[in-house]
Parts: sequence; structure tokens; C-alpha cells
Amino acid sequence: MAAPSIRSALVTGNSSGLGLGFTRALLQQGARVYGMSRRGCPETGLAGDVQVDLADFDATARAMETLVDGVDSLDLVILNAGLLGHMQRMQDAPMDELRLLMDVNTFANKVILDTLLRREIRVGQIVAMSSGASVSGHAGWSGYSLSKAALNMMMQLYAHEFPQETLINSLAPGLVDTAMQDYLCEESDAEAFPVLQRLRAARGTEDMPDPDTAAARVIEVLPRLRGSTRGSFVDIRHL
Repeated sequence: MAAPSIRSALVTGNSSGLGLGFTRALLQQGARVYGMSRRGCPETGLAGDVQVDLADFDATARAMETLVDGVDSLDLVILNAGLLGHMQRMQDAPMDELRLLMDVNTFANKVILDTLLRREIRVGQIVAMSSGASVSGHAGWSGYSLSKAALNMMMQLYAHEFPQETLINSLAPGLVDTAMQDYLCEESDAEAFPVLQRLRAARGTEDMPDPDTAAARVIEVLPRLRGSTRGSFVDIRHL
């Protein structure tokens, strides 16, 4: 199925990695792109871009109000911003770190989605970037797995609240060679957490593309999500 024209989009976490890849791909398509991130997007030509710490819900709400002022519709919203945290046993995970991961990876998206609903902005498709770690439960993922699993359920719940014409899913984009992989492949303990051995083997191969390649692939397959249940979690490998 050919991808429909995306005329307008909102991307969170667009300062680097996959979010920056999404922004570049959408700008190349001629879309009006809005973004929000802690450091700001290095690309020029965005319709709007705000710097905000997504862990600060009040600041995020104000940033959203500024960003979507005058916007009545968006073809695509990509909830991409997120934190990894540390690879560690659950019993070693500090409560402060777990709270931060839940705040940024899950609850900040509630602030964004609530703004879209309250302002009655028409949205064609909403995609939250999740992870295979949200369903695999491998040792070491701790707060990251928890927050992404909660994100999956939150999207399922919001599917009941957004209009039926809004396609909404959480999506695992597959392995992507971002700065997160520097920590996972070079600093984390692969003997304690064997799942890391697969990541290290994939790095530098086509199984772990760079962010621009991965982003283009995700955008290309977005129309296929229409064949999935609204609100469901989808792994890109199954599309």
C-alpha cells in the first residue's frame, strides 16, 4: 500500500536519533513538521519547535499549547521521546529512576494526547514508539520495559477516546543504531544480561540501521497499521 501524503506532523524527541530521522524524512516529503525535545531540533525549516523537559508536565503542557496554537489538524503524531535508563536488575533499580522513566516514556505522552483532545485537533494517525522490551521481559531492561509496557496499554486506552477516524497504535521500530546503543553495546554487562549479545552482534549490520534509514522504513509502513486493531501494540517485523 502506498503511503498517503503526510502534510503535517508532530514529532517528539526530535533533537537526535530516531526522532531526528523522522523529522528529516517528513521534511523531505514537504510536510509541515512540529517538534518538541529537551535540546531542540538541529534541522531548519520546521513549522514549530519547542525545547522542554518532558519530565516537567506543567512545562510540557505549556509547550504544547504554544506549539499547536493555530493548528486545527495533524496528519501524523509520532510520540518518540524516551529514556533508556540503566541495564540493571529490578531489585537494583532506584525508585527515582523508575519514576523518571515512567514520567518521560509514558505519562508525558498523556499530557500531549490530552492537549490534542482538549483542543479538538483532528489527527489522522498517532504512533507511539515502543519496544520489543515492552513484551519480552528479558533480564536487565527493568524500568525501560515497565514504562514501555505501560505506554502500550495507555495507547490502547486512548484508542477508546480519540475519534474512530484516528488510527492509533504503539509500534516497536526494531533495532536502531542510536546513541542508546553506545551504552548498551559498549558499557553494559553482556554476561549479566545475555540479551545484549544479540544487540552487539547486530550492530554494524543491516539488522541495526542508522536512524535515517529506520525512520524512513517506519514512515513507509505506517499505512499497514490500518490492518491492525486500534490501540494495539505492533512489532514492525510483523508488518
